[in-house]
Parts: sequence; structure tokens; C-alpha cells
Amino acid sequence: MLKIRSKFRVIRWGFILFLTTGVILLSSGFLSPAQAQFPPIPDLNSFTPNLLQESSDNQVASGCIRLDGRCLFEVAAPKSELQDRINDIEQRLNNISEIYFKNDTAQLKVRQQQQGNLPNIYISVGDRQVRLMSVTDRDAMLTGANIEARAEDLVTELQQDLEKAKRERQPKVLARRGGIAAGTGVIMLIASFAIYQWQGRSKRLKQEIAPTDSSPTQPIKTQLKRQQKWHLTEVKHRLLQVVQVGIWAGGILFILGLFPYTRMFQVWILRSLKIPLRLGLIAIGTYALIRLSYALIDKFAAALARNHLLTPEANRRLQLRISTISGVSKGIITLTLFGVAILVALSTLGLDIGPVLAGAGIIGVGLSLASQSLIKDALNGFFIILEDQYAVGDVINVGDVGGLVENINLRITQLRDAEGRLITIPNSEIKIVANLSSNWSRADLAIPVAYYADVDKALELIGQVADTMSQDQLWTEKIVDKPEVLGVDDFGSRGVIIRVWIKTQPLKQWEVARQFRRRLKVALDEAGISIPMPQQEVWFNNSNNSVPVKSSENN
Repeated sequence: MLKIRSKFRVIRWGFILFLTTGVILLSSGFLSPAQAQFPPIPDLNSFTPNLLQESSDNQVASGCIRLDGRCLFEVAAPKSELQDRINDIEQRLNNISEIYFKNDTAQLKVRQQQQGNLPNIYISVGDRQVRLMSVTDRDAMLTGANIEARAEDLVTELQQDLEKAKRERQPKVLARRGGIAAGTGVIMLIASFAIYQWQGRSKRLKQEIAPTDSSPTQPIKTQLKRQQKWHLTEVKHRLLQVVQVGIWAGGILFILGLFPYTRMFQVWILRSLKIPLRLGLIAIGTYALIRLSYALIDKFAAALARNHLLTPEANRRLQLRISTISGVSKGIITLTLFGVAILVALSTLGLDIGPVLAGAGIIGVGLSLASQSLIKDALNGFFIILEDQYAVGDVINVGDVGGLVENINLRITQLRDAEGRLITIPNSEIKIVANLSSNWSRADLAIPVAYYADVDKALELIGQVADTMSQDQLWTEKIVDKPEVLGVDDFGSRGVIIRVWIKTQPLKQWEVARQFRRRLKVALDEAGISIPMPQQEVWFNNSNNSVPVKSSENN
């Protein structure tokens, strides 16, 4: 079954490749027996005059002389005079060509005649003769030939082009091209339908693998692979939309170029859409590069999380770190590609991007000086998460404040303290931080015992209570290691201080400590070991007897 599906995929992609190649070949004129008569798609660059540098103070431009929308040859003139010269030559060419096309028996003759220092091109149809143009040195510069050779080439080209234009108007040629247009339309429909089907499948796949909110129970590697697949599918879906538009736009332009009566519409559309088309291609290319870079970043991030068999807590931390790093990387890539796309678009529009780059540099320096604190916040926030100093859900102390971390981003950290106050701290202000719940926590207990009590018995009893609690089914998961009774830690105002350490799951130290104190109080009461009240001793000096008097007081 899998082999059949694989073969079907190969056949399907081969079919669409064949259709696309067929449209391209048709547009180039390779599939017709009359390929010499096929009109090529006009070059977009031919719609913009080319500048020829004669000197620093004098520029000339070149432009096409067109007949039925086809560029026959180029002429050159000073930029301010170019359009007038083109209009004048095309007007004469259209007048004489109309006479030639309507008269089936008239003979066409194109010749040159020297007048003064310049050769002139003449076109004769029957007994009608028209001087088309004078060939100038600037015209000869376009091909690098001398002026006489350029005039001879123009005579030959005009003779052939006018005869070709007349053949295009013959009923047989028009009928043949009508058939080609119909075949092109059928191919467009088939290809468009196939692309539409794949668009639907791609859209359904996008919805199935759309990124969802991250979950601590879901492995980070699975989330990253899902995001990577979604980005690739998104690029494929958008490119299919572009291909769909390209099939119809290219097919319509090709059909318009088949007939001499509609070719001018093709030229007009291409001339009107030249700049939007270039900008659109830049936008599509930039979008595709951004999405592909996102997929590459997700793939790299997934490689970082490879072979990590983590607990839910560790997975949550790793997820936060990787998502933050990938988010920052994606933001940098997006801004970079967007900036490059703007520069390319400005260059495509013919603008000099040198001053733009200089101005952007000055603006960047000004913004960096004005937003130094924001930059410090972002950098410090990035390294806080990269180094896993703390994460959402940790309890931390920063300076004189502390609490549960509710939110952290590149600019700020927000804490909720014991009184419910939300404390917002800029990341640049966080110099030293104490994390009370990173990976594991500890209940640090100081147990006071009266001076007159049996210390060894108290130590033994405290150890028994701690061991019993650690083996309790309700508490064994929260206590991750055997409790440690460190011994007599200090002599305090309330008695002997015995210190106990109990290692717990993160954020469970307070709950464990409260339960341990409750159990220990009951056990001490049963053993007759009291927890003393604060005690004080005051000495009075009797000046008459010079004997100090001792007075004890319990608070």
C-alpha cells in the first residue's frame, strides 16, 4: 500500500511538472510548427529606457520602436527628446504598415538613402513611399557597429518584421493560433484544478499541525518538530497560491501575445504591472525565506533538546529557554530579512540606497542612545533565560523583594509576593537573584529544646519523626531525599537549637515544613520534652552588701 502511494505521488508531481513545463514551452514558442511566428513575452527591461553615458553632462537614453506591441529595434536620443522621436517613428511606421497589410498585391521595399552625413531609412509600398527615420551615431552605439552597418541591419530587420507582421494576419495563421490559445486554456484549467486540489490538502494539513499552546507534559522536541512542519507546509501552501496566480496570469498574457490585434494589451499590462510584479516577487521571496529560516531555527532547537529524558519540571524549564532563544532568533532574522527586502525594493525602483543606508545608520545610532535601558533589559532578560537563572513558577528573592515569578520576558520580570502584590522589575536592575525553587528545594528547620531536657533523646526523637514522615505514602513523593538531622546548631535564648534539613520537590519546602512541625510537636509532647519559652536572667548589685542578687524570668 505504501509503495502504491509513493508511486502515485511521483506520478502526480511528474504530471504537474509536465503541465508547468508545457506552459513555459508554449510561452516560448517551442511546441508550434510555426515557432518562428510565435511572439515572445516582452522583456520587462524593454519598458524602461536604458541610459547611455556619453559624458558627465550629457546622457542619452534608448527605447524600443514597436509594431503590434513587438519591439522591432531600438533607437537612441537625448533623454528629453527620446519619447518624441519614438512617437514620430512609430506613427510613420503604423501609417505605412496599415497600407501594406490591407493591400495583398502591393510590394514592400525597405531601403536606405544617404542624405548629408546620415543614412535615411525609406519604406515603399506600391507607389507610396515614406521616410521612416535617420540613423544617428547614437543608434549605432547601441550595437557597437558603425553607422552604415547599422543602417543596413535596420533595413534587413524592417523588411523581415513587416513581412512577418503581414503573415500573422493571414486567416490560416490566425486559425492555428486560435487552436493554440484553446489548447493553452485547457492546459490552464487542468493545471489550475490540480493546484487547487493540492492547495486544499495543504490547507487541511496546516490546520491539523497548527502550533498550539505549549504544554509542560508535551516534550519540547515534539512541539518544535510540529512547528517546523507547520512552517514548511505554510511555505508550500503559499507557493501553490503563487503558482495558481502565475498559471492564469501567464496563460492570459501568452494568449494575448498570440494575436497581433491583442498584443498591445499584453504590452500595456506588463508595462503597468512591471513595478508591482517586481515588488510582489520580492515580498513573496522574503516571506518564503522567513518561514524557511523559522523551520531551520526550530530544527536546530529540536537538536538541542535531543535525547533529553526530562521530568515535567525540567521539560518546562527547557521549553522556556528554547522557546525564548528561538523567539529572539526569529525576531532577529525577520528584522534582517525585512530590512534587506526594503533595500532591494528601493534599488528595484531605481533609488540610490547609499543615502538611505547612511540615514538608517544615523537613525540607528540615535535610537540606540535613546533606548540604552531597553537594550540592557533585553540583553539581561535573554541571558537570564538562556542561563536558566529562574523561570515562570519559581520563587525568587531580588534585593529587598521576593515572590512567585508570574511573568518573564526580555524586558521585565513580574513577581507576586506573600501579600498578593504584583512587583515588576526591569531585567537590567536584576544583579543578584536567589532562586528558592530551582530543580529542588529544602526545608531548613531550627528546633528549640529546653536546656534541662535530654538532648540525645531529643535528637533521636526528631530523627524518628523525620524518617517516619519521609516514608509516609502521602509525603514520599514530595521528600526527594532522606532527612538530615544535623545536630545542635546553637545555644539560643529559648534553649538548645537543633537544625534539620529536608530536601523536597521545588516549592514544596513550606508544605513539608508545616507538616513536620505538627508531627514533631505531638511527638515531643508525648515524650515529655518541652519546647521552652524565651528566658532571661537579671542580676542586681546590692551596694551595701556588695553581693549580686540573681532574678530569673520566663517570658
